[in-house]
Amino acid sequence: LRCYLGFPADPKTLKAHGPVKTKVTSEWAERSFCGECGSVLWYRLTAAGKYQGYVEVAAGLFDDACGLELKKETYIDKKPTGYHFADKTETLTEAQVEELFAAM
Repeated sequence: LRCYLGFPADPKTLKAHGPVKTKVTSEWAERSFCGECGSVLWYRLTAAGKYQGYVEVAAGLFDDACGLELKKETYIDKKPTGYHFADKTETLTEAQVEELFAAM
């Protein structure tokens, strides 16, 4: 089971210092990671539609991501049992996420 915490970013502002590898992981998205250590960098939607090009950057890339607000939890039905965030967020199940992407 993999967990990911990210936030939306403008793809034009992304700059990587080192080798980036990208893998297509579904019919609608790809993930990029460091070619040396394997750390997750970002997730990008590739399917045609209004969300094409949408990017989420891994929060773990930043020394101080504490000021960021958690707004949405996706694949909520797949989360580890120990994950319980105090903030009230929008939540989407696996079926809801896939329905959203299928509609794009």
